Amino acid sequence: MAVAEPWPLAPVRFLATLVGGALAAAAAGVLNCLWEQDLDAKMVRTSRRALPSGRLTQYQALALAISLTTTSVLVLTLLVNPLAAALCLIGLCSYVLLYTAWLKPRTSQNIVIGGLAGAIPPLVGAVAASSHPGWGGLWLFSLVMLWTPAHFWSLALLLREDYRSVGIPMLPVVKGAKVTARWISIYGLLTIFMSFFGILALPTGGWFYGVLILPFNARLLQLIDRLRLQPEDPLPARSLFRWSILYLFGVCLLLVLSRTPLVTASVNPLELLQIFSSNSGLPLA
Repeated sequence: MAVAEPWPLAPVRFLATLVGGALAAAAAGVLNCLWEQDLDAKMVRTSRRALPSGRLTQYQALALAISLTTTSVLVLTLLVNPLAAALCLIGLCSYVLLYTAWLKPRTSQNIVIGGLAGAIPPLVGAVAASSHPGWGGLWLFSLVMLWTPAHFWSLALLLREDYRSVGIPMLPVVKGAKVTARWISIYGLLTIFMSFFGILALPTGGWFYGVLILPFNARLLQLIDRLRLQPEDPLPARSLFRWSILYLFGVCLLLVLSRTPLVTASVNPLELLQIFSSNSGLPLA
């Protein structure tokens, strides 16, 4: 929403977008657990989930998923716009059908293509604001797509024995830690590169975002390099996974802060240079 115009959104549309998106995400989570309940029962990390532990029946979970999905679509269609509702539904289906059901058990590149599901919400937000994705929405979609492999593979390095035990061909299981760390480095660097385009994607406050994204990228680069040097050590993978979560949260927070009146009303650094040039009589190169 922050990379689109108009900003800020009307309160009802703003809340409806957040509620509709949250309901769709919840529905996707329930459907994912329904599909993978047998695998979840075998993995230590997931064995205590509601379905494999018996705290919830399949029929209860299915009814909940249908209710959440229906409510999400109605909220977004009636209070936002039909395109936002359609994109949200596509995101839900791509997570459950494309990633969980099709890609995850078949290819070690599952998360690269499956990252589509996690990258669609920025498009929903942009469409909610301006009725079309716009360059800002497409940029953030691309950033999340590139961010996802490094984020998820760092977790997969920690859980590769769990995945191996149930036959899920995650990249660390198929190619090993060293190759996985190399691919994490590639996608991490692409993420850093893509993040700077937010300076151009923001309608206002791009300079503010551009300055404050630097420490986020520096820390990400440091952790990527540490993992590359120590691919078998779980500590660098754990640190990178945790920072990747904070990184994306930080990017989104900076985008919102860049649109606040305090930032948009302040002087742009380029304007400062122009003022200095005019007062000093020096030409601005």
